[in-house]
Amino acid sequence: MANNLTLVILAGGLASRYGGIKQMEAVGPSDEAILDYSVYDAIIAGFSKVVFVLNKAIIQDFTDKYINRFKNKIHVEFVIQDINDIPVGYTIPDKRQKPWGTGHAVRTVRNCVNEPFVAINADDFYGREAYIAAAGYLKQKTPNYAMYAYKLRNTLSEYGTVSRGICKVNSIKELINIEENTTIQQVNINTITSDQNKNLNNETLVSMNFWLFFPEIFPIIENSFEIFMIANSQSLTAEFYIPTFIQHIIENKLKNIDVIAGESQWFGMTYQADRKKTKQAILNLINKQIYPESLW
Repeated sequence: MANNLTLVILAGGLASRYGGIKQMEAVGPSDEAILDYSVYDAIIAGFSKVVFVLNKAIIQDFTDKYINRFKNKIHVEFVIQDINDIPVGYTIPDKRQKPWGTGHAVRTVRNCVNEPFVAINADDFYGREAYIAAAGYLKQKTPNYAMYAYKLRNTLSEYGTVSRGICKVNSIKELINIEENTTIQQVNINTITSDQNKNLNNETLVSMNFWLFFPEIFPIIENSFEIFMIANSQSLTAEFYIPTFIQHIIENKLKNIDVIAGESQWFGMTYQADRKKTKQAILNLINKQIYPESLW
């Protein structure tokens, strides 16, 4: 049985579509960001450590706000996703400015996470049920990895296109394919479009980057990242996404990826206009007494 569980929060994105540091954007009545609610739910679910993966551009502002915020409630660590943190023998182009994506961000915690963990985005609200389900899964110490999936209709923005990992699942609820789609948009209640996929509908299962792993994932990530670097080390824009190494695992039959598709509530902020809706959703949950007015 695994007793210690870690929550890895990917908080280093620069959010070009949002136009600000949305991972610290206040949406709760006492200056809480979405990530505050993630940590709160993880504590309730039994997680004992949280690791924030940050970009060096925001490290000072972020640590100023969060270094003592969860004191005596959960162990906290901060790591920086460094563009130069790549395998030995590779170089990067001088003009590349951003790190290598969400898969690279998970790789960043390889030296500080030695227990089962969940990796999430800082700016996505996943709902308490997802953390409780994840804790139950990880404590079983299964031989597989897993993801918590959401229905596409519950993950779209009214204000523009979104990126989602489109999932194909077999009859025993294992992930058999995941493909990153970067231009998904809801045209009307029954029509969803994407430049990359013509078969999307409201019930399509998508990854919102809620992943369940054991620490033996890190050598697998390293191998997948080296394969990526062979083709992309001189690219100014290529990104090593989590679905990149997940697909590597599936194609090489290294592990099975279980899909947990519950009814947990998701919402997030892709655009500035999403913030008002997010604040109202938080307020609704407070009114239902799921959260206190002040978390900390």
